[in-house]
Amino acid sequence: MKAPLLNSTFTATEALTALINWMQTHNRSSLFTYTQILIAPGYTFKITKALVTNFHQPQSTLLLLVAAAIGDKWKLLYDYALKNDFRFLSYGDGSLLFIAE
Repeated sequence: MKAPLLNSTFTATEALTALINWMQTHNRSSLFTYTQILIAPGYTFKITKALVTNFHQPQSTLLLLVAAAIGDKWKLLYDYALKNDFRFLSYGDGSLLFIAE
């Protein structure tokens, strides 16, 4: 199979299928990599419909991710969490956030 051009446009299904096929061909059950993408308000989610995360500290880049996902509603969510003694940080309470349209 010929490698696709880097400037080609793929649907989410095509991209994920190609990744799964590559992993199967190379006998991989997991894939570890890194990125320098910063997801902040204004970012357009292309595949993700929801985010499972915990509650993050103010002014953290992870809070920017939450704000990008649900918009200004993050303030109401965090206010509720603070008023109801939710636990924050890595071993804290989690939430399921649906990406704002």
